[in-house]
Amino acid sequence: MLKLIIGNKAYSSWSLRGWLACKQSGLPFEEVVVPLYDQNWEKRREGDEFAPSSGKVPILWDGDDVVVWDSLAIIEYCNEKSGGTRFWPEQPAARAMARSMAAEMHSGFAALRRKHSMNIRQVYPPKRPDDDVLAELTRIMELWAQARARFGGGGDFLFGQFGAADIMFAPVVTRIITYSLPIPRFAPAYMHAVISHPWMQDWIAGAQEEDWVLEQYEQASV
Repeated sequence: MLKLIIGNKAYSSWSLRGWLACKQSGLPFEEVVVPLYDQNWEKRREGDEFAPSSGKVPILWDGDDVVVWDSLAIIEYCNEKSGGTRFWPEQPAARAMARSMAAEMHSGFAALRRKHSMNIRQVYPPKRPDDDVLAELTRIMELWAQARARFGGGGDFLFGQFGAADIMFAPVVTRIITYSLPIPRFAPAYMHAVISHPWMQDWIAGAQEEDWVLEQYEQASV
């Protein structure tokens, strides 16, 4: 059976992606939540379960021998294990764009990540973002608009049906809400579809139930 180890649901954006990937696969999995940066964090990271990822979450175990870390790798593993039909669009052009968008999200948008970390439990008043964050938001909105215009006609998500690209951008949706970031008029409909997804609602409910508070993530910006 799959076992997914994740960090705090309130703060861990990469854990959210790995968790959504497991949900999207349709496969049963055990969920293990570990509190980030608590008094046992460094010791826990040295344990055998965390060794392959050097202590980072999420990390996915499939039995005792198969281990996958990094959210995009978990998406690809879950895609293969579930038959290769649940994560990426069927049309080649759409699939190529979806993979490119997921990879760009995986490797880019450092300013947004650094200055507006995920905190699902908070909504801060609007404040003009820094120029580098605004530039990254503009790029994200361009990607969303292109995907929706070209391939989103079959549903409410980037490529119609919920898939890997939406999984990769789901934490961005939460950041936009948390920090009241400026977005164009087309974006709220897509964001509503993501945040209203039953799996996202389950994750948010779990975050609300957590007792852990990390002060470094409780500021409107750094």
